[in-house]
Amino acid sequence: MPERPRLRVGGLQLLTAVDWPGRLAAIVFAQGCPWRCRYCHNRELTPLTAPGMTPWPDVLDQLAARRGFLDAVIFSGGEPTMQSALPDAIAQLADLGFDVALHTNGFDPEALQRALDTGAAAFVAMDVKAPFERYQDVTTIPASGRAARDSVELLIASGVPYELRTTYHPALLSHGDLRQIAAEIAELGAATWFIQKFRREGCPSPGLRESVLLPADVPEELRKEFAAMFGEFGVRDA
Repeated sequence: MPERPRLRVGGLQLLTAVDWPGRLAAIVFAQGCPWRCRYCHNRELTPLTAPGMTPWPDVLDQLAARRGFLDAVIFSGGEPTMQSALPDAIAQLADLGFDVALHTNGFDPEALQRALDTGAAAFVAMDVKAPFERYQDVTTIPASGRAARDSVELLIASGVPYELRTTYHPALLSHGDLRQIAAEIAELGAATWFIQKFRREGCPSPGLRESVLLPADVPEELRKEFAAMFGEFGVRDA
């Protein structure tokens, strides 16, 4: 029987206390992403095949050695669901006793469903890039909003704890766009949404990175409006 594919890992952060509130976690950065988001700060993870990757068995060994200190492991990227090995990787870490979280852009609802079908994902954070009809303005990929909408709907229906989150750069999203995103995901039944301010570090576009419109903020009236729409809402600095 041929060996099952192993997750291609572009990076490993062995400790974070902020990426999953209340947990001491490690982050596994999966290689590969099908989108080319204009503000992406992990552009080196975009190619599915790249040099300098950490072999998955080595990642497992390092994480296993930290059982009892770490509570959890987060799969981020890149886009973890791009790899067929993700469900096996999630299951392996759950078998080691870790709680497992997934960060995804929802580019492939069927791949997201396969990850959820493991029953081992304790939390999912999904990016909502823009109003669904305008996704290409951020991702540069035509029709990407249709798949994202389907993934949001799937995630909400799954019963898995989740949050939706949107990166806000005022050159890409207006306050009206934020209102439209809020209305679209609220209509799908979303209860949790966070807005994250754009982060300059690693952004490949000088125009976006040095924009005179920064620093961006979300006005208080918008915050109150969104807080009334969702059970949990907030604005994060990064």
